[in-house]
Amino acid sequence: MKEEFQRYFDMYLGLFPDANAEGIEFLRSALTIQEYAKKDLLFKSGDIQREVGFVCKGLLRRYYVNDRGNKITTGFVKENNYASDYPAFIRQIPSKYFIECLEPSVIIKLSYDKIQEAYKRYKKAGTYGRLVAEYVLTHQTDRVESFLFNTAEERYLKFIKENSDIMNRISLSQLASYLGIERQSLSRIRSRLSKK
Repeated sequence: MKEEFQRYFDMYLGLFPDANAEGIEFLRSALTIQEYAKKDLLFKSGDIQREVGFVCKGLLRRYYVNDRGNKITTGFVKENNYASDYPAFIRQIPSKYFIECLEPSVIIKLSYDKIQEAYKRYKKAGTYGRLVAEYVLTHQTDRVESFLFNTAEERYLKFIKENSDIMNRISLSQLASYLGIERQSLSRIRSRLSKK
């Protein structure tokens, strides 16, 4: 195994400080790791995602294709975050989304079946699963509410505050799509803010 991969495994296992030695060994044996090239898909719309991905290196985006054939970005996944359509994953139903690598990426994977086995065998695994589910729920709720209660400019400012580390890694078109506005509108917002 590549030394770099071993470092990623050790980093990932460090996310479970309360796990006992048996639990860590179970998890280590269940993990796989895969390299992806730029533009590779982790999964596509219609697929049932059999494994949850954890991004060790790289940047991905989640999008769907609307009825006019446009790719609508719904999220970005950077290092140390899970790449998943989690609601579809936990129900093992086809996803409506694509997850695409915007950069060469390294992703650790854990299968649905192994997660379910861990829940049965280790009490603390269920607690961790609940924390991941809570994160996904609050993140998705915040996104929906941003469209209900915030202006496009407020959404943009919030995005750059929370994601300054990826601003130079995504295109303006992808960002505009994520914010739910046209690229020209984003350019106007950026121009207006630069004059303040």
